[in-house]
Amino acid sequence: MSLSDEKASHLSHLILNHFKDPARARMKVEEVAVLREIKRFLAAEMKVDEDVDVVVRRRLASYSRPLAEGSTEWETLYRKTFEEEMRKRKKA
Repeated sequence: MSLSDEKASHLSHLILNHFKDPARARMKVEEVAVLREIKRFLAAEMKVDEDVDVVVRRRLASYSRPLAEGSTEWETLYRKTFEEEMRKRKKA
């Protein structure tokens, strides 16, 4: 799943507004630069999720016993495998 530019912009503004509170942080750069960096970060995180999704789906499809996508068993295995793959990537 990817974010549209409008959604990424909206999320970026929400995050920026959270940090505008002087008790949380003091910005030393222009807001535009901060918004651009937030959008870049969101896109990178979404890319990781998409890459992991592809790996997990491939792994589940390779099982000798086919699993029906959307079934309770598939959903459970997908979630566990997704979390395992994310842990591997966070270590690297």
